[in-house]
Amino acid sequence: MADCIRLLPEIISNQIKAGEVVEYPSSAIKEMMENAIDAGATKVTVNFVNGGRDLIQIIDNGCGMSPSDARMAFECHATSKIKEFDDIYTLQTFGFRGEALASIAAISQVELTTRQADAEIGTKVVMSGGEFVSQTPVAAPIGSQFVVRNIFYNTPGRRKFIDERHTQLPNMIKTEFRRVALCHPEVAMELMSDRSPVYSLQSSTLLERIISIIGQSAKKNLLEVGVETSIAKIEGYVCRASAAKVRPDQYMFVNGRYFKSPYLNKAVTKAYEHLIPNGSQPSFFIYLTVDPERVDVNVHAQKIEVRFADTDAIWQIINAAVRETLAKTGSVPMMDFDAEDLIDIPVATTGVSYQMPKATTCDNYNPFASDVAQPNSKPSKSLLYDIVQDFDSRTVGQDFNIPMTAAPEFEYIDSEQTELYMELESSASNSISAVHYIGRRYASLMLGGVLCVVDLTRARERILYDRYMATLDGGKSISQQLLFPQTLTLSEAEFSLLEEWMVDFAALGFDITTHTGGVIDVNGIPSEVSAESVDTTIYQLLQTLALPHQVETMRREQMALTLAQSGAAGRVQYTQADAEAIMSQLVECKEYNYSPTGKSIITFITLDEIQQKLS
Repeated sequence: MADCIRLLPEIISNQIKAGEVVEYPSSAIKEMMENAIDAGATKVTVNFVNGGRDLIQIIDNGCGMSPSDARMAFECHATSKIKEFDDIYTLQTFGFRGEALASIAAISQVELTTRQADAEIGTKVVMSGGEFVSQTPVAAPIGSQFVVRNIFYNTPGRRKFIDERHTQLPNMIKTEFRRVALCHPEVAMELMSDRSPVYSLQSSTLLERIISIIGQSAKKNLLEVGVETSIAKIEGYVCRASAAKVRPDQYMFVNGRYFKSPYLNKAVTKAYEHLIPNGSQPSFFIYLTVDPERVDVNVHAQKIEVRFADTDAIWQIINAAVRETLAKTGSVPMMDFDAEDLIDIPVATTGVSYQMPKATTCDNYNPFASDVAQPNSKPSKSLLYDIVQDFDSRTVGQDFNIPMTAAPEFEYIDSEQTELYMELESSASNSISAVHYIGRRYASLMLGGVLCVVDLTRARERILYDRYMATLDGGKSISQQLLFPQTLTLSEAEFSLLEEWMVDFAALGFDITTHTGGVIDVNGIPSEVSAESVDTTIYQLLQTLALPHQVETMRREQMALTLAQSGAAGRVQYTQADAEAIMSQLVECKEYNYSPTGKSIITFITLDEIQQKLS
């Protein structure tokens, strides 16, 4: 029988290998960007056309290559990064296998133009399908420029595969670009799609780079993480618990290289346990520095999976570092074993007799003094303050948002209270002067011998909610134009949501102009929104829209609720005129006795309760 095993030609083996190293056009961009970083570039420009299928262009101002190196760079396993096998386990660079350029050249048409600083003229190398075409001297700036055309043109099966996914390719390229950009904030980077700018990032600090990529709205929600141990150094930023969202930005890097690790991701999310709602996840940007000999980045051809020698210890370090950061905000309790200032609590001892504390009396007390309220007199200011404090303790609490899908647990209203509500409507509409502003956030009026106390902030929230729901159902809110428009940068997901719901934003009173790269200009805002809270309000609305609601109506209810709460919280002090105006508007609402989240707006305090407080 004839021999059937034969050695494949090098060109075919390179094409097969290219499927591992260059899975998509985004993979080629990642490899060439990392090569530019290794070459000492301080600026890298990426341009792609038609999702990278027709053209990929990478320009850097790095050290460049000599003519011989430029030609040798496309040979398989040709690299300047390692000299012997042990170098693989002490890597300080990114591209190191010598496979990337050979693989890219094997399945595309490539032109490399490069020049070193000490050379008067550069060189241009042309490759096609892995085969050398030409090399000529050319005028060129210092650095390198790679032009990759018609990727996978000579592997029809692979080309068909990426053509079927053409709509996903631009987002995949943006994802790889962001990963490299977040690794190297000191390097200026630019991304162009069909020669239109997508990102234009200047050399900056890490925090500035993060904000420039995920949006200005995230700035006030990022908390710095930092700890250094003998095993690993942890740096970066995590979001506040209140800023957790359904589609978070989660990045983890080791020694300047992006990697994926569900196990270590869990170390971060575990720190937020019981702090964020189900379905939400925290955003984080964690940077690990580990001894290169204690981490293996040679696990996967695309180098996004790594193996640590001290995985469990690193898990504990990350979790502790994040918990410590959250503890500084009061989200997570910190145990304190410092007993220096603790109160000395007596301990009961057998055989010791104890005496009851002596009662004290006030010999000068006069129940008929002018400052003591009589049973049938109008409550004094101090008594009314006590009543309001009691109302606070029973109804205010913490203003947690109740999902609109869950019906609030309304208290039972008997026939007597129904009459009081009817009298309230009549009093508020016919005799508004009966309303008294009593400080902080409350107003009061007497109805049939019963004291009625109204929470003005919750009342205002109800009024605004009903108003915004009316505008979303076909009306239009009043918009106030900003003297100086505010420019915000949104993440890609936030920008897509804004475009999808732009009609509703306009109905609510927002005047927004969109630009490329997630940049928007806010020219006008709803009349109840303050100019200082524009970025926060828009961010909260977009996070609301990102929640997995079942129907569109619920999304609109959540938008109205978010704006109503923002507008109501913006008023910290009221006047007598405010109290009268709010009461007049409140009784026009369909459900004026409860806020949109089901909390009491009005409470009634009877004379019996007042007398009990005086007894």
